[in-house]
Amino acid sequence: MKYILPLAFALLSTSAIAAGDAAAGKAKAATCAACHGANGVAIAPIYPNLAGQKAAYMVAQLKAFKSGERKGANSALMAPMAMPLSDQDMEDISAYFAAMDAAK
Repeated sequence: MKYILPLAFALLSTSAIAAGDAAAGKAKAATCAACHGANGVAIAPIYPNLAGQKAAYMVAQLKAFKSGERKGANSALMAPMAMPLSDQDMEDISAYFAAMDAAK
């Protein structure tokens, strides 16, 4: 029992170490601009803004789209977009959008 808390902190810090590279994500996110806008602000209200969104949340959503776990909404559009992405691609793209200013 006394080892559970330190183990949880170690696992949480591991995800921080595996954070994405925003510069690499910029090139990988070019396709995303068609719906989510070049500056991370969606081109239409049916798409979410990505600028300033938490990277961990975006990674989780991309993984859910890729695995088919996420259903409804725009999953039919996003699943094929997420399918070719590696875990590192997801981390990089998410870091890129997370680093953007949501106010723009």
